[in-house]
Amino acid sequence: MSATSSPSESATVSRKKKAGKKEIQETLLAPRFYTTDFDEMEQLFNTEINKNLNMAEFEALQQEFKTDFNQTHFVRNKEFKEAADKLQGPLRQIFVEFLERSCTAEFSGFLLYKELGRRLKKTNPVVAEIFSLMSRDEARHAGFLNKGLSDFNLALDLGFLTKARKYTFFKPKFIFYATYLSEKIGYWRYITIYRHLKENPEYQCYPIFKYFENWCQDENRHGDFFSALMKAQPQFLNDWQAKLWSRFFCLSVYVTMYLNDCQRTAFYEGIGLNTKEFDMHVIIEETSSDKHSQPYFPGAKLLVAPADYSCLHLVAADCSGWQSHGVIYCVWLQLELWLLGGAASKCSYSGRLWSCYLP
Repeated sequence: MSATSSPSESATVSRKKKAGKKEIQETLLAPRFYTTDFDEMEQLFNTEINKNLNMAEFEALQQEFKTDFNQTHFVRNKEFKEAADKLQGPLRQIFVEFLERSCTAEFSGFLLYKELGRRLKKTNPVVAEIFSLMSRDEARHAGFLNKGLSDFNLALDLGFLTKARKYTFFKPKFIFYATYLSEKIGYWRYITIYRHLKENPEYQCYPIFKYFENWCQDENRHGDFFSALMKAQPQFLNDWQAKLWSRFFCLSVYVTMYLNDCQRTAFYEGIGLNTKEFDMHVIIEETSSDKHSQPYFPGAKLLVAPADYSCLHLVAADCSGWQSHGVIYCVWLQLELWLLGGAASKCSYSGRLWSCYLP
């Protein structure tokens, strides 16, 4: 905004930019912005208080992040605009939504990591710098996705989102659980899409997917960092409450991913993927090949058998007719029942999942 612009003029410009643009619905499945207890975070990473911090491991991770392997990776070319112009009809709108939601999710990570980097600077400079370097990655991803929206003559006002979006509060341990899982799952989603399109180039309808092979390594490095964070906080992993919460988050992240994707089957069909098979592949790969998942998330054994997949299908079918916040209310209620017991056994599929969920 120029020095001579009045607030009313600025608001008018903002309204013009948003003209004709549908806002992202605030539902339990929409990308969210997060905040946490930063004072507790400072205590957790204080080397005088927490003797479990392996600073040699964090320093090695710090050097890896400083190398910035993807510094020159996210460079666009003329293929982007040409591909966007060829996308028409429903498929065009599907890609716009994909870019919009992905950009919002990446920007959410940027805001959280940036604030953690700022707040931990005095307490633990090494960990603080890693958070700042991860915020660099997330900002780079968000900017790249937002430039993709410009191919469709749209753009997200990220400054406006920072101020206007509601923030969800998570305790530090929940930030660790959810973010670790999200980053590692993100790796498997990106690399799976990349490999599929490399083998089936006829579905390569937009060039952003060609960047996923290197992009997914950012997600993997972020997950490795959160793995080191959790190893330094055994109180979040070892007692019965921690084990129950970790199982809950493991299940909830998988269910959220699955329901999100089931609502956007047309997107995956547009790139030649079967939505349910894609999600099951991601879950299997994450739970079976990630050596970190088993000690941190004993609930990772969930949803590995075909019978457990059918439970997910039934949950998705149960909620298919709901709208807005009600879409997923029944799922999160069901998750609470899985966590606490109670009436869960009254439902055939919840009884099956609850039996898997118990230690």
